[in-house]
Amino acid sequence: MSGQDKPFAEWLGRTSVSDDVVTPRLADSFAAIFDGHLAQGKEGEAPLGIHWCLSPAIAPMAQLGSDGHPAKNLTLPPVPLPRRMWAGGELELFDPLRIGDEVRRTSTIEDIVHKQGRTGDLWFVAVGHQYETQRGLSVRERHDIVYREAADPSAPRKAPVPQAPEDASIVRSIETPPTLLFRYSAITFNGHRIHYDLPYATGVEGYDGLVVHGPIQATLLLNLASMRPGAGPPGRFSYRGLSPAIAGRTLSFKCGAGDRSNTLWTEGCDGVRHMSATVA
Repeated sequence: MSGQDKPFAEWLGRTSVSDDVVTPRLADSFAAIFDGHLAQGKEGEAPLGIHWCLSPAIAPMAQLGSDGHPAKNLTLPPVPLPRRMWAGGELELFDPLRIGDEVRRTSTIEDIVHKQGRTGDLWFVAVGHQYETQRGLSVRERHDIVYREAADPSAPRKAPVPQAPEDASIVRSIETPPTLLFRYSAITFNGHRIHYDLPYATGVEGYDGLVVHGPIQATLLLNLASMRPGAGPPGRFSYRGLSPAIAGRTLSFKCGAGDRSNTLWTEGCDGVRHMSATVA
């Protein structure tokens, strides 16, 4: 398929640049939210995953869509589906961010794909980000966003299927009260209503409750990967959302045992996996 044949081809390659600072306040807020679940870095280094808090989409109230996000036709293509979520992505880690760093993020729309899934129409938008400091490239990221059809809250909800138990070499757990979601939304300037507006999350988007942010789970897994004995921060981290994690439930994050120590996942008390990841 040529570039001209792709949907929204005129959006491919669009680039935007934004600047931000890893302030002590941001680092302290991030550490408070993930209290006890962050890998120990060297003195002066910012916690792993803090880059997801930098350069948020800041739009005036009049430019927000009904879901609380900035309207799609501002920096993302106006795909014809209303619901959007993190689908996954991949990180390449080159140089740790440090507290006080001035960070420039260059973002490029890399791909737009329309698919037919089991649950109906799906649109995937891949956005590439490069985070650079005065020392050079720190993080290269591909962020995959998925758009879905409007939910029918009256339709029966299909329960996710638990996966077979698997041995894990490291198991940690975190509680997911609404305050966790609220605080993370605050430091990322994330207005998506599924994370704080319960009537909207259940009555409009059809979830079983408030939805735990994808980057909360990815942050937990990225830091867990760095806690593996003798491993240190991974050079490459790939992750994929599997099913929504609902607030108010204990969320476990695990690292595989033996020759699967490069495989990680988050899991609910019912054995359902919500996000998987691999490291290299």
